[in-house]
Amino acid sequence: MNNSKVINSKAHRICAVIPFYNEKETITSIVNDTLDYVQFVFAVNDGSDDGFSIEAINQSEIKLINLDRNYGKGKALSIGFEAAVSAEFDFVVTLDADLQHDPKYIPNLLEGLQSSDIVIGNRLKNLKGMPIQRRLSNKLTSFLLTVKTSQNILDSQCGYRAYKAEVLKSVRTNCSGFEAESEILIKAAKKGFKLGFVDIPTIYGREKSKMRPVQAIVGFLRVLFSNSAS
Repeated sequence: MNNSKVINSKAHRICAVIPFYNEKETITSIVNDTLDYVQFVFAVNDGSDDGFSIEAINQSEIKLINLDRNYGKGKALSIGFEAAVSAEFDFVVTLDADLQHDPKYIPNLLEGLQSSDIVIGNRLKNLKGMPIQRRLSNKLTSFLLTVKTSQNILDSQCGYRAYKAEVLKSVRTNCSGFEAESEILIKAAKKGFKLGFVDIPTIYGREKSKMRPVQAIVGFLRVLFSNSAS
């Protein structure tokens, strides 16, 4: 892969894909804060029914993509990736809409693309604030993905990421749920893309997780033992 120093916002087109479902209280602030660091935002509404609205400072810098029902985070990401690739962006950042991902770390993720093809936020260096069950599941899935990909996976469950467009052109997901983020790592590693990590803080507030533990575990195991590389 070409890992030369490439991060220059004037020379390259950078966008963010923000999937969201019933994030009425936070979607506007996360979009506007993200636009401080990227040139465009694809906000993918995964079937929200909370009467949300996005009051962006500059509406010309966002595109709202409305899905007809709640498909799951994986499907919303896939639709957003397709839009970003079609619009010929060079780098794509993903982050959640519930304020767990502070946009001010976007430059750190992008800087990581100098030496990697996908850069993932690593919250496990400082576990303060992360619920114990999330710590255990993350450490276990990260270990299993390290074995599966033969690359050192530090935080497998973090959706705060930066991608080179060439990865998204080559790797497509089949999963509609949270397991899609693990599927991307497995398929990208099989195709020879390098995975990197940058440290970010752990931020948990009063938000209620939309992840269904049993469904997520089943989905992860299905992805882990799949032989598909396409």
